[in-house]
Amino acid sequence: MTQTNHRPTTKHHGLSAKTLRRLERASGRLASASVAAMERRLPWFSRLPADQRASVLMITQTGAAGFVDWLRDSHEALKLTTEAFRSAPQDLSRWIGLRQAVGLVRMAIEVFEHELPAFAASEAEQAALIEGILRYGREIAFATANSYAAAAEARGAWDARLEALVVDGIVRGDAEEAVLSRAAALGWDPASAATVLVGAPSSDDPPTVVFEVRRLAARLSRPVLLSVQGSRLIVVAGGPHDEGTVREEQALGKLAVAFGDGPVVAGPTVPSLAEAHRSASEALSGLRAVVGWPAAPRPVRSVELLPERALSGDAEAERLLIEEIAQPLEAAGTTVLQTVEAYLESGGVLETCAKTLFVHPNTVRYRLRRATELTGRNPTDSRDALVLRVALTVGRLARARGLW
Repeated sequence: MTQTNHRPTTKHHGLSAKTLRRLERASGRLASASVAAMERRLPWFSRLPADQRASVLMITQTGAAGFVDWLRDSHEALKLTTEAFRSAPQDLSRWIGLRQAVGLVRMAIEVFEHELPAFAASEAEQAALIEGILRYGREIAFATANSYAAAAEARGAWDARLEALVVDGIVRGDAEEAVLSRAAALGWDPASAATVLVGAPSSDDPPTVVFEVRRLAARLSRPVLLSVQGSRLIVVAGGPHDEGTVREEQALGKLAVAFGDGPVVAGPTVPSLAEAHRSASEALSGLRAVVGWPAAPRPVRSVELLPERALSGDAEAERLLIEEIAQPLEAAGTTVLQTVEAYLESGGVLETCAKTLFVHPNTVRYRLRRATELTGRNPTDSRDALVLRVALTVGRLARARGLW
């Protein structure tokens, strides 16, 4: 009786030991072919730094070798495929986004699907290889997503803490070098102007507040730094230096939607983050005083709240009222100053003011226009009239105390 020698086969997905050995020897070539296809078909891939492309090749080689191990023992699939990403440099995810990574995986799988059938010894093995690469590709895709999710979660938690430190440093006026360094780590453009907005958060859940602010900021193409500090939300909004006043106010108005009920105060727009403490200081002062102006717009600039801030004891507001209103009016001469005072005392009645001063009403109009040019405040506007009245009062009190 003649004994026939049969080649031993494995139970690993219906593939013979010989086929598995051939696949193992060819894993490096398959990985190189995959990377070559990426360079041909993905323009952004060829623009990556050389070390990042080498990292992708290393991951692909590890994945190709892992495929053979997976065919031998599919129960270890998750561990083996995840190893490919654990060995990658930590900053790879900063260069390659999740969608791009998934595209690389898809392309590698396509190359494998094209090349692997040639290694099969039979149609049954060919079918087993195709099925195997599809299942393995699914495991690789899950491993990719898990790797990026873990990196994003860790980076997000660290970024959130760093962002809170930056905003807290701006509010407290910490050394600008430390604030700028931390802000740069978060991707803040040092050439960007900054405006601080303060108000109540829209929810008791900080992640919800953060999501809403960032959603609106993304729609406005504005960089933001934000922090929820108890019952107040502080947002530092970035923007270009040359953007017009109208567009700036429109953007701030849309961003104010992310705040909760109640007033929202915006500090002055400063040229850079290094000066953002001034914007924050004035915004917070305005938030404390805005209760004195129930009809204030939302958001309201802190400079529009100078009377309320001065009445609440804000020395900076008093200084601004004197420097920007009282002093220019006095420097213009007694006629302009007396006309403004008489107009305010007359309750805004032009004819009464003219009779008091023994001048023609047109003379009063001319002098009021002159006062508007000097101060930016129109005495015929009810709100501006209040600002002028408080400014002149603060100026008189400062002069009586010898401070001016």
